Amino acid sequence: MAGIYWLASYPKSGNTWFRLFMANLLNDGQEPIDINRVGEYNSTSIASSRDLIDHVLGFDSADLQEQEIEDVRPVVYDWELKNDRIGYHKIHDAVTLTRTGRPIISKEATLGCLYIIRNPLDVAISGANHNNTTIDQSISNMARLRFSIAKSRGGQTNQVSQRLLSWSNHVRSWTERPVGKLLVIRYEDMLHNGLETFIQASKFLELPFESERVAKAIAHSSFTELAKQEEEKGFVETPEKTQRFFRSGKSNDWRERLSKDQVQRVISDHQEIMRRYGYLDAHGEPVIFE
Repeated sequence: MAGIYWLASYPKSGNTWFRLFMANLLNDGQEPIDINRVGEYNSTSIASSRDLIDHVLGFDSADLQEQEIEDVRPVVYDWELKNDRIGYHKIHDAVTLTRTGRPIISKEATLGCLYIIRNPLDVAISGANHNNTTIDQSISNMARLRFSIAKSRGGQTNQVSQRLLSWSNHVRSWTERPVGKLLVIRYEDMLHNGLETFIQASKFLELPFESERVAKAIAHSSFTELAKQEEEKGFVETPEKTQRFFRSGKSNDWRERLSKDQVQRVISDHQEIMRRYGYLDAHGEPVIFE
C-alpha cells in the first residue's frame, strides 16, 4: 500500500510532540531518541518543506509565485504513490483548493488524516510564545479568515507559504469534508488519557500499537524528556526569536495567563467549534481538563 497519512494540526497543538512519540515508537529503543534526529526514524517531513517540493519538481520553487506553488503541491504529493510505501507528513495548512479545484493535499495520494486539536485558549498562549508576539496579537491572528504563515518578505524561507485560515475554519477544513479517512484526537486527551489515545492513533496510522511498546514511546517523548534535551543541546525546529520550543506542555495554562477579556474574545471567535469538541460546557463556560 502506498500513500500519505497526514499528521495535521493548527500550529502549537501537539503535532511535534506526536511526531517525536511516533519516532520513539518506531525506533523501540531502550533510550529516548535524539530530538534533533527525528527524521532518521520516520518519514514525517513537513508538507510545506521547500526542499521536498524542489526535489520532486526538479527545479527551484523560488522561481514560482505563491499561487503557482499551490497549484503544483498536489502533484508533489502524488509522487508518494511511486514510492510503494506509506508516508507520514506533518502539515499545518488548512485544506484549501488550488485554482483547478484540487485539494492542496491531493485526494488521490491520501490514505487518511490524524487531526490533532487543542483548546484555542491555550493555543493562543503557545502561539504568542512561538511567534514572539503578544497574546492579543495571537488571538487576533487566530480569528483572521485569511491568515497565512511563512509568507516570503524579500527572501526565501525553508518553507513555502501556508494558508491557515482562522482557527475554527482550519478545524472545519480538515474535519467537515475529510479528503480521506479521519481520526480527530484532542491534545488534552494525549496529556490526560495518554495510553488509550496514543494506541488509538497508532492503530489508525497502521503503526505498532502494543500497549507496552506505546507506553515506552510515551515515556521517551514526555515533556520532561523533550524539555531536558532542548535545554542541553537545543532543538533545530525552535524559531530564531523563540527561547524555548517546549515551553510548558500543559493544559489549562489559559487560567493563569489570559485575562477575562481575552478568554471572552477567544470564545466569541470560536464558540461553535469549541462546543463541538468539548472545550465549552452546556453554559458556554470553558472546560477545565484534569
